[in-house]
Parts: sequence; C-alpha cells; structure tokens
Amino acid sequence: MPKPRSVAWMVPVGMLVLGMGAASGQTYPTKPIRIVTAPAGAGNDFVARVIAQGLSGSLGQQLVVDNRPAGIVGELVAKAPADGYTLLAIGSVLWLTPLLQDHVPYDPVKDFSPISVTARSVNILVVHPSVAANSVTELIALARSKPGQLNYATGGTGASNHLAAELFKSMAGVDLVRIPYKGSGPAVNDLVSGQVHMMFPTTAAGLPHVRSGRLKALGVTSLQPSALAPGLPAVAESGLPGYESVVMYAIFAPARTPAPIVKRLHAELAQYLKSAGATERFFNAGIEVVGSSPGELATAMQSEMTRMGKLIKDARLRVN
Repeated sequence: MPKPRSVAWMVPVGMLVLGMGAASGQTYPTKPIRIVTAPAGAGNDFVARVIAQGLSGSLGQQLVVDNRPAGIVGELVAKAPADGYTLLAIGSVLWLTPLLQDHVPYDPVKDFSPISVTARSVNILVVHPSVAANSVTELIALARSKPGQLNYATGGTGASNHLAAELFKSMAGVDLVRIPYKGSGPAVNDLVSGQVHMMFPTTAAGLPHVRSGRLKALGVTSLQPSALAPGLPAVAESGLPGYESVVMYAIFAPARTPAPIVKRLHAELAQYLKSAGATERFFNAGIEVVGSSPGELATAMQSEMTRMGKLIKDARLRVN
C-alpha cells in the first residue's frame, strides 16, 4: 500500500525549514548593523562603540552606533524589524525605568530578545574625612546613633548612586537625608568640600579623591571585592551581608529575532569579550567585562526587577 502523500512531503518541508533556520545564522549579516544607544559620552555609548569596533571584523559588516535621546531608545528598538540589523546597547535603566515611571512605551521582558550582559560597573561608598567612621559597620552605628543627621548626595532619581544609597538605607535600617543634585559631578564636588557627608559614586568619579585623601572609601557595592577598586572590601562583607548594587550593560535585539541570528551575535560577542583588548578597554573606563549568555541576561533582569522593584515601591521613588 503506498504511503500517504501528506507524509511524503512533510519530511522534506521540515528539513527545508531547519535548513533555512541554519542558513539565516550562517549568511547573516549581509549589510551594516545599527546599534542604538543613549547620547554620546555616557557609559552605554562607550560600551556600544567598543563592541561596534570589536565585532565589525568578525561579522564582516560595519556596526554603526546610532545615538538617540535616552527616553526613546527602548521604544525605537522594540518597534524595529526583528531581523538582527537593529540592536540595543543599554544598561539597567531599560528594566528599571518601568518601575520608576508610568506609561513606558515598551515591555522590557516581552519586547526584546536578550543577547548578553556585556559588562558591569560598580559604585563605592565614600564619606567626607570629617565623618567619624572608618568602616561600614562604624558608619551604620553612627547613623543609628544620629537618626536624620547624616545626609547623602545623589544624582537624579533612579541613578545608580541613588539606588545604591536607598538600598543601603533600607538594609541597614538607618535614617539618612537625601541631597539630590542634577548630576553626579556637582554632587561629588560638594562631598569633597564637606557640604554633604556621604555618597555612592562610580569608581571613576570617586577613587581619584580617595587616592588624594579628600574622601574616605568604606566599601564597594558589588557582592564581592572588585578589581576596579583594589583593596576595598565589599559592603556585603564588611557590615551589610547580602548588599549588592551594580549597573549592568547589555545588548538586546527586538523580540522574535530568529534564534540562529541571536546565537551568532552572542557567539561573536562572547569571543570578543574574552580578548585582552576588550578587557583592557573596559577596565580603563571603570567597567568590568561579563559576557553572559542570553538566558543569564534574562534571569538577571527578572531578579533585579523583583529586588529593586520592592525597594523602589517601599521608598516611593518616582520619576515624573
């Protein structure tokens, strides 16, 4: 008895579909790739440019950095064709912004295909030399003995130095007064001059003043000590177990980008991030190379959204 015709043609069609999927990864890319990121000069822009230069050779096509206003980059890439020719280089702001403000025009989980956590940066806890504390434990004890009398400088609401301080307040159970500034530069300047008591600046902004003796460094905000702040203990191991506040930099494609293309991009990116040249460029800018898998990026996002979402809600932090 002859085989049903439906079975006869289903097998080659299945093989054809698989072949097309494999080919899409093998032949991609055939034209330049656009990496959308925040305005020039910011950390995301730096990461995007390093990656663009590093991957242009291995992918055989030019990667062009497209700087756009920070408020529109997520929406722009979420609505772009899912063909691998528009990527997003962004940090934790992508998934924290929806927790801080209403009516964000994208869903950080549903609208993007994760590719990799490319790198991360950490903050350091610094105090003015006049503050009578030389460790995290001593600072917590001092703050508890003087509720509402110590203050801390921050940049804008939701900035890494702000969230690091809010997390510290919450976990330590201390009453500190926030002194907000329009940017981290003026905040650091006022800290150095003694007009405020403490801050959580980036290593690049804070360590030069620590080395000069104008500030005291008590800890780094990563869960473990960081090579970006040699000799400085983690806040988590010197008075506040479990404390961690870092900025992740990541690469995304629009949702529904074909899996072979995501796989190709991740493989090329992972290979480049292992190179000494990439590690050195990032390190010199105060950033540590990570190079995670797409799944690890998705997991890290969900974990941070849960953890920081509770903090943001409890502290009633909002960006208008």
